Amino acid sequence: MWYFLVGLIVVQRLIELVIARINTKRLLAEGGVEHGAGHYPLIVVLHAAWLFSLVLFLPAQAPINPTLLVVFIALQLGRVWVLTSLGRYWTTRIITVPGRPLVKRGPFRFVRHPNYLIVQGEMIVVPLIAGVWELAIFFGIANAVVLAVRIRAEERAISERRT
Repeated sequence: MWYFLVGLIVVQRLIELVIARINTKRLLAEGGVEHGAGHYPLIVVLHAAWLFSLVLFLPAQAPINPTLLVVFIALQLGRVWVLTSLGRYWTTRIITVPGRPLVKRGPFRFVRHPNYLIVQGEMIVVPLIAGVWELAIFFGIANAVVLAVRIRAEERAISERRT
């Protein structure tokens, strides 16, 4: 079961990377500017390490916590809500297009960085579904540190567009 779940996460991430690449190219062609590119490789490495560690350290026969599986599914619904709310502006990078308003629909009405909350939740919940709390703690802390850098860069990039 675990390999199936991790496989689904990998497929989801690969599809998202294709969409992000298309949106990034389009936004840059429209005059968009990338911010915080220096920390982007760290995000890629962290996410790859998380996925790799799931394959290595989650026991294949570990029982699945059904409550936490429901939490994970809710996080995925939140992810879809974020991606559809951002539409053509969703990307894995920080790209701003001068003169374009910030997206204020969907979860952005309630939270400034909903996708980061979702990713943080995923990195903690997925290992916990199998009871591997060590991975949840390690990647929860590592991702929080990286997100602190990321959010600062994003806030600087969009600060003049906030109303």
